[in-house]
Parts: sequence; C-alpha cells; structure tokens
Amino acid sequence: MKFKCVIFDLDGTLVDTIADIAASMNKALTAHGFPSVPLEAYHDMVGWGIRRLASLALPAEARDDSLLVEKVAAAATAFYAEKPLVHSKPYPGLPELIAQLRQKKIKTAVLTNKPDPVARLVVDGLFASSFFDIIHGDVPGAPRKPDPASTWEIVLELGSTPRETIFVGDSEIDMETALASGCHAVAVSWGFRSRDVLEKAGAERIIDTPEELLSVINDL
Repeated sequence: MKFKCVIFDLDGTLVDTIADIAASMNKALTAHGFPSVPLEAYHDMVGWGIRRLASLALPAEARDDSLLVEKVAAAATAFYAEKPLVHSKPYPGLPELIAQLRQKKIKTAVLTNKPDPVARLVVDGLFASSFFDIIHGDVPGAPRKPDPASTWEIVLELGSTPRETIFVGDSEIDMETALASGCHAVAVSWGFRSRDVLEKAGAERIIDTPEELLSVINDL
C-alpha cells in the first residue's frame, strides 16, 4: 500500500457541523448585546479557530476589542460544549469510508482547529471509538492549521511520512496545511468552501463522494 495514513479535517469534511456552530456563536453574540449572523455567512467564516470566528462574527467596529473577542469566543465554546450534536451528523458515506480504510490497514486521524475537548465530543459522539488513531484539536499555546507542526506530529506518531499521507479537507486552510507539510492535498466538494476556492488553494484532487477517496489512493 502506497499510503499509510489519511488525516481528515473535521468540520465540513467529516461532519456537517455548521448549524450547531452558528447556533452557539449566535447565542454568544446575543448574550453580549450583538446581533446574530445568518447561517449562510458562517460557511466562509469557519476553519481558523474559535477566536477568529468570534472576531469575524462581531460587527466590524467591535473586532479590535481583543478582550471582547475572547469573551465571545469563550461563551460560544461553552455553549457549543453543552450541545455540540443537536444538528450535526456525518456526511453520507463517511463512516463506511473510514471503515474501509481501517480494513486496508491505513491509519486515520482527525486534525481540526476546533477546541480539542469539543472536537473529541463531536468525534466520539458520531463515530465508532475504533475509527481514528488520533484526534487532534486546538490546544492553547500550540500552533494550529495551516501551520504544519501538528500534521508532522501526527504523521510521525502514526509511523508514516508526509508523502505516504493524504490530507483531506474542505477549505483553503486544509489545502495550505497539506502543502506546507508535504502531504497530498485532497479536497472535498461537499463542505463549506466552493470548488473555485479549493482549486486556487492548490488541491491536487477534488472528490465529490467519499468513495472517490479510495480511487485517489490508488491513483496518486
């Protein structure tokens, strides 16, 4: 087998989480006296981590208040941790894909900029416990995507190399991470970003169904 490892992004790649993310952030915004943001707007705002999301969700005139941004981010994280799986569910075919990869003895991991405890709640709540060898969310003080450090850490721990690893994601952040780390960059079309964004970000392949990843593994 040419590839030993597949690293997946979480939001927009494995799981459709946008409604729960939006609900939590909007609850935090209104709790601090600000208007909520339409659900559609969140598709272009997620991916960089909760603090950046809070900044983007706030009105422009409030974004320079770092203390306020931290407060809104912390409130949104707390609200999300209380109810992370009201609307969220795996994209169709993803559980079956992971099971097939496991049968082929390919290691699997999740790397996300979602806070680590919440990432684990989502993954553990929606997937079998044996599906992923590593779940790696945002940890205070640690570099987050697109910095390649966490990707290299996962690759090393799973006994692979970047060239033996496929990085699967739905955003320009994921493609930048894959390219920076030397992994193969595979994008999914069912997530939160457009095909045009993914192409411009340097995706080697864009897949339209989970099953296509198996073909990519054979073709790359």
